[in-house]
Amino acid sequence: MNLKEIYQVEKITSSECKEWFLQKHYLKRLASFTYCFGLYKNKYLEGVCSYGRPVAHSLIKGAFNGKYQNNFLELNRLIINENNEKNLLSFFLGTTLKLLPKPLIVVSYADQKQGHHGYIYQATNWTYTGLSAKRKDYKIKGLNLHGSSLLDREGRDFGRGKIKIMRQKYGDKLYTEERPRKHRYFYFLGNKKEKQEIKSNLQYKVKPYPKGNNKKYDASYIPATQGLLFS
Repeated sequence: MNLKEIYQVEKITSSECKEWFLQKHYLKRLASFTYCFGLYKNKYLEGVCSYGRPVAHSLIKGAFNGKYQNNFLELNRLIINENNEKNLLSFFLGTTLKLLPKPLIVVSYADQKQGHHGYIYQATNWTYTGLSAKRKDYKIKGLNLHGSSLLDREGRDFGRGKIKIMRQKYGDKLYTEERPRKHRYFYFLGNKKEKQEIKSNLQYKVKPYPKGNNKKYDASYIPATQGLLFS
């Protein structure tokens, strides 16, 4: 089966992504993105994939010894409808990568807490560099917010001054919690010379792919925004 003859991949708008992020993806929250792509079959939207600036600024600065800071994106959402053709997710991801500017470094994570190992990245030949750095998230008792969502809400200038202000605002309700570490993968885009140069500056050790049983989350929700490619 030639998936190229059945599916099309196109850039889509934030409004077309929103319901997929909030209702269908397991994180159930919006992602900040620079590029968002839609997977279409018979002109109907069957999946979304988005890329944005990495949240971890230390990663941008340190992963390649301070280089390529303006050539860095994070794959932050990837989801398609269930019960589809074999290898469709790999086809969708691979096609979106071809549509990105070059040279470019793309980072993405597989969430151990969700029972993910990153098999989609392994199938599309990403570079595995082990687990993400240990981090703590600030939380507020009684407020069910992800650490990144709290940062968005309170402002991302989270230095000592901001923490002091938040302690004054929330008192004992403010606490820290260890963030589960995730499997970290990189993908390099560019011509042969560019990719070799980028790889030579990678500060992390390349490691064997992790293995284990993958846990599936419920992605059966059917978005109302099954937008037409050509309406």
